[in-house]
Amino acid sequence: MERSDSIQDKLKDLRVGRRNGPHYTLEELSAATGISKSALGKYESDDCTDISPYNLMTLAKFYGVSVDYLLGLAEQKNHAEAAVEELHLSDAMLELLKSGKINNHLLCEMAVHPVFQRLMVDIEVYVDRIADMKIREMNAQLDAAREMLAEQYDPGENDLGMRTLELAHINADEYFRHTVHEDIDTIIADIRAAHADDKDTAPEDSGMEMAKRALEEGMTFKGSDQERMIFVLCKRLGINYKKLTPEEFSTLISVMKKSKLMQTGMSQRGKIKRK
Repeated sequence: MERSDSIQDKLKDLRVGRRNGPHYTLEELSAATGISKSALGKYESDDCTDISPYNLMTLAKFYGVSVDYLLGLAEQKNHAEAAVEELHLSDAMLELLKSGKINNHLLCEMAVHPVFQRLMVDIEVYVDRIADMKIREMNAQLDAAREMLAEQYDPGENDLGMRTLELAHINADEYFRHTVHEDIDTIIADIRAAHADDKDTAPEDSGMEMAKRALEEGMTFKGSDQERMIFVLCKRLGINYKKLTPEEFSTLISVMKKSKLMQTGMSQRGKIKRK
């Protein structure tokens, strides 16, 4: 998953409500803050290199976060001075969080998910054996009903009623494993969906499907054979063909000319005019 450490990522996360907050369109945010839509869009883009201090403070105030958080100088949005003792964390937990061995960002996302509190309650019920006595009582009642049925009617082990009472038994360990599993599945599925568009999330398409689609688009590409080859290569590598500079295009042509497979289709004279 992508760690939103840059100011661009943090501004976009806050706007689209990735952390379970409110969602704003660029138009809505512009109306609420007085900052132009084009400027807000630029602030969230990878090409952004400068944000006006006034606009930065305006956005921080609007989202209810600190400027230090947006600038990456603090991990917390608005609890930078929280005392460790208030968090009731053990020394072992603090060491783990500082060790870099786990993804603290992911852990935080899991902890603030709406289902996480239910997960903790379910685990507490299991660990403290709170429901064990009730489960034993229910199983005992089922056993008593089976014994009474067997004594009165002698239906045999494969009787539908006898088998139903047997299968109705609850195994506490299995029951709570299933319950906890459902909680975790819900949390992880939601976080996975929230990060579907992250830059470092693997695409759903397989490499073969991507290659096939690149070749299909290359067949309809209007341009010279050389341009078509470069276009297909860019598609496979995830490079925006239209943003190639003339120098970058010439460099790619020079590299491809070194391939024996390409030499017969490459002109060795003159410069290639790009369309």
